[in-house]
Amino acid sequence: MTPRVFLLSPANPGGVRFRMMLNPAAGFELAQRVQTTGAPLGEVFQFISGLYFRGKLAYSEAFAAPPAGTHASVVITSGFGLIPPHTHVTIESLQAIAGIPIDAADPRYRTPLERDAQLLLETTPPGTQFVLLGSVASEKYVEPLMKIFGERLLFPVDFVGRGDMSRGGLMLRCASEQTELPYVPVLGATLRGKRPPRLPKLRR
Repeated sequence: MTPRVFLLSPANPGGVRFRMMLNPAAGFELAQRVQTTGAPLGEVFQFISGLYFRGKLAYSEAFAAPPAGTHASVVITSGFGLIPPHTHVTIESLQAIAGIPIDAADPRYRTPLERDAQLLLETTPPGTQFVLLGSVASEKYVEPLMKIFGERLLFPVDFVGRGDMSRGGLMLRCASEQTELPYVPVLGATLRGKRPPRLPKLRR
């Protein structure tokens, strides 16, 4: 099996659910953990983003094929570069992430991302694939990562034309059915296209 590392695009830290989690009066268990001992980044982003990030986590776990000594997946973050989803984050680190825009022109976002991507490239075997599970139509992820990974930066071709919820549903379905999507290099690919038909309902 070809070794690969999944690159997960982040959840939006500026939404309603993020504010709910940071509210000192929040009574739900995840918020209480974030505000005291911290909680895994993947769990936090799954709460913030819902179906989309849940799909990314499930898919990357189902089709994990990391090189020895490397994490199967890492999450793109603002200010902290590439972080494994099991990494514990605190309310302070989440506030720091929320304070830096995901903007390829902002060095606070770009510099740590390129640093960690370069380190990942240098510490993995030459044939390793780097698969972006996120929007490839946006330069905010693609441009910095392309600079480091070049033609080895891949994405699921079935993502073209789909919105966040559709991509999340597709990944959950693939993880459940153990059907891996085909990947193509971002370089030279068609990154925008017609919206595909809606996914059929899962068989019970």
